Formats: sequence, structure tokens, C-alpha cells
Amino acid sequence: MSLLPLDGPPGTRPTPSRSPAAARLLPTALSLLPLLLIGAWAAFDRHTVYEGAARLAGADPWWLLAAVFFTCLGWVAAACVRQGALPDRLPPGLLLASQFAAGAANHVLPASVGAHAVTLRFLLGRGVPLRRAAASLALYSLVRPIAKTLVLLAFLAASPDLLPWDQLAPEEGTLLLAAGAVALGLAAPVLLVAAVPPLRRPALTFVRTALTDARLLHTRPARVAALWGGAAATPLLQASVIASVGAALGLPLTWTQVTLAFLAAGAVAGAVPAPGGIGPVDATLVFAMAALGAPLSLATATVIGYRVVTIWLPLLPGALVLSALVHRKVL
Repeated sequence: MSLLPLDGPPGTRPTPSRSPAAARLLPTALSLLPLLLIGAWAAFDRHTVYEGAARLAGADPWWLLAAVFFTCLGWVAAACVRQGALPDRLPPGLLLASQFAAGAANHVLPASVGAHAVTLRFLLGRGVPLRRAAASLALYSLVRPIAKTLVLLAFLAASPDLLPWDQLAPEEGTLLLAAGAVALGLAAPVLLVAAVPPLRRPALTFVRTALTDARLLHTRPARVAALWGGAAATPLLQASVIASVGAALGLPLTWTQVTLAFLAAGAVAGAVPAPGGIGPVDATLVFAMAALGAPLSLATATVIGYRVVTIWLPLLPGALVLSALVHRKVL
């Protein structure tokens, strides 16, 4: 009986190596995955795309160009907030490209999971440790709703009687359900860490890292301006997109009214984890604009146009940028 020769020390088996073809195929498959997801979603939601495009075909092109301009500024604001949430300096061009790509991923997965995943991969690729990158995402997620709430309060203080809150206020049962969901969301991590001892040390390390980075960031005026200024500018830019699309379609509302309607819709329905906020926020926004005096059909067309400009128009370029960043191993 003859024995087959073994490679390596006795008692060990040779480890199969990955073929060069498989190594080249994996990045290509990952880079094509966003395009496949986008194509599937577009086929599923084709009626919205067709209706929105038909409405926009007869709109004022200059106001639509203004809407595209404000949409582009939104990516710049997002990049500013991402940089402001991290002490390390990031390359501005790649950071902006990553946020443009994150926009495509964000509209496929709910609750900003796609955008956070893309940004996390980008930060890790820039050499940021995992716990500090995760702390940056947590600070980003915390600052944005706080800044949006402050902007809403400022608008309400300036125009307290502009919105009919008696019509927009949700029912008592809805408020109790939302309060319970928020309480559960806050208590669940604490209970999980308390019930699972192996999670306590990583959780405490993460909290210490997050607090240390937050204190450090708030000693740097440039980071504070990027973090809070970008977070406050984001909802204003989104409202400006809606107002521009509305002006293109002849919506009889001012920029202040549209901004208040958008902020109120986000406050009422923004907690629902829909992809990119699509669905509950859209319905609430249409209802809010109709309550301010806009025709229901025109308010609906405005929201559809807003989604076409902010989602469908940049979706394919964003997916291509995402694929390119994956292919070049930036992500």
C-alpha cells in the first residue's frame, strides 16, 4: 500500500487555496449586487416611477433643476455630518462619493441600515478601528433627529399658528403605541447587555469610546460646525427639494409651509423603519400639505415628484458609484 505525500507537518491536512478566478469573481459579484437589487425594486414599484415621471414631464424645468441642485447639496450635508462625527480626517472626495453611494443602499434597506453599512465599510477601509467607527455611526444617528427636532421647534416658535395641529395630531392609541415602541427600543439594549454577561465588556468599551470621541469632537469648532450644521441643514435641504418640485407643479404653498409640513410629517411618521422613509412619511406629508390648503392631487404629485428627484433619478448613478467603490476596494 502506498501513501499519498502530505504537504506540511505530519498530522495536518493541506488547506485548499482559493483559485484566482474565484478571487476575481467575488468582487465583481458584490459590485453587481446593488444593481440587481435596484432592478428588482424598480420592477416592483414601476407604477410609482411611471406616474411620477408623467407628472414631471409637464413641470417647469428650471424649478426641477433647482430641486436637483438641493438634492446634491443634501449629499454634501451628509458628508459634513459624517466627518463631524469622527475625529479622524477623511478624504473629502471619497467621503462624498461614499455618501452618494450610501444613498442608493439606503433606499433598499430600512432604517438607514444600507447607508450605515456602506459608511462603516468606508471607515474601516480608511483604517478607523471598528469600535470608533461604530461610535461615529451612533453619534450620527443621535445628532440628526435632535437637530431636526430643534429646527422644527424653531419654525414653530416663529410661526406657531401655521400648522393645524388639531388635524395632524395622531390619535391617543397611536401615541401610546409610538411611546411604547420608543421605550422598548431604549430598554432593549440595556436588558440585553444585563442578561448576557459576555456582552457587558464590549458594550462598556463601546460606550466609553463613544463618550470620549464625542467630548473630543465638541472641543473642535470645525467638527461641531460640520456635525450640527450639517444635521440642521439636511431637513431644510430636503424641504427645499419638495418646495422646488411643488413650485414646478404649481403647488400653492410657500417654502415655510412646505418646510413645516415636511418637518411635522417626519416627526409624526418618521419612526416607522421604512426604506428611505418611503411610505408613512409620504402619506403624512401629503395629508399635511392638503391640510394647509393644497389640492390633494397636487400634493400627491409633489411628493411623487420629490421621490423621483431624490430616489429614482440618482439611484442608477448611485448604484454605479457603489459598484465602482466596491470594485476598487474602497468599500
